[in-house]
Amino acid sequence: MVFGRIEIIGAENVPKEGGVLIASNHLSNLDPPLIGSSLRRPIHFFAKEELFRIPVLGWWISQINAFPVKRGEHDIGAFKKARDLLVQGEGVLLFPEGHRSRTGELGPPRPGAAMLAVKAGVPVVPVCIMNSHRALHFKKLKVAFGRPIRPGTRTAEDRSYDIFAAEIMAAIAALRSKMYNDGSS
Repeated sequence: MVFGRIEIIGAENVPKEGGVLIASNHLSNLDPPLIGSSLRRPIHFFAKEELFRIPVLGWWISQINAFPVKRGEHDIGAFKKARDLLVQGEGVLLFPEGHRSRTGELGPPRPGAAMLAVKAGVPVVPVCIMNSHRALHFKKLKVAFGRPIRPGTRTAEDRSYDIFAAEIMAAIAALRSKMYNDGSS
């Protein structure tokens, strides 16, 4: 931010208090701190459990509100931790695609973000990050926060979660399209 390389758009869309799920596209390992530093409130985020085994890094990410998640399986413990944080009024960051994009394009969403928002009864703020995967090339970074999406009355049916997950991804795609149409890349 000091060098004018980061532009934050719509941070006022993130509620100042109460549980909120931040749902973003994922381009690089810079994304969690980039989103976290763009906000005036603390957020928690999932980090792959292997990172917690790296001596200094594991300690550091714990200090900035990361909690471990087992990749490649349904980690019920991590899901419950995130749900509890949301119910307690905290913010939690999640990447609906479940992994980083290798191409920079948006991938299909998994139902986890939708399920988490429904179970915790919290709004979802869509976020789109631009160029974090090109940060070392001195590209301008952008973080755009959309308006909160309320889960409404969803059922526990998988189809309902899939539909809501698609709505969340569509909101992220709309932010992405707006950033590209504004002449930024």
